[in-house]
Amino acid sequence: MKLLSLRNLVTRKLLLSFSGLIAIGIAVTILFAPDAFYAVYGIEITGNTNLTNELKAPAGMLMVAGLLMLAGVIRSQLTTTSLVTAAAVYLSYGLSRFASIAVDGMPHSGLVEAAIVEIAIGVVCLLALLPDLNSFKAHH
Repeated sequence: MKLLSLRNLVTRKLLLSFSGLIAIGIAVTILFAPDAFYAVYGIEITGNTNLTNELKAPAGMLMVAGLLMLAGVIRSQLTTTSLVTAAAVYLSYGLSRFASIAVDGMPHSGLVEAAIVEIAIGVVCLLALLPDLNSFKAHH
């Protein structure tokens, strides 16, 4: 198995740090300050306990995913799994937002910007996985 260069390893660790911290930051904000978080996008949730509950549930999953992303920074054996998780999370959020735009119409500009950032992070995580895919192909 060909070892990754030190530069590629550092790049992957920085990418996972960035991805994980963003995911955790968003999750913590939704879990503990959902009114403020969603108000930025023109979404009023104050006083709607059902909606708040529904929005906090995926925030917990996002927190776990962010922690898994950071785990790949600390434990090299988890780096590939962490990158796959990051790519899956960010691409699923971004692509789902674009599917919603196609079906439901244009949301607040901040949500469109979020979709673009999410897809960009997801694509960069996929690109960071290329050495793993090449290694896998070489062995199969």
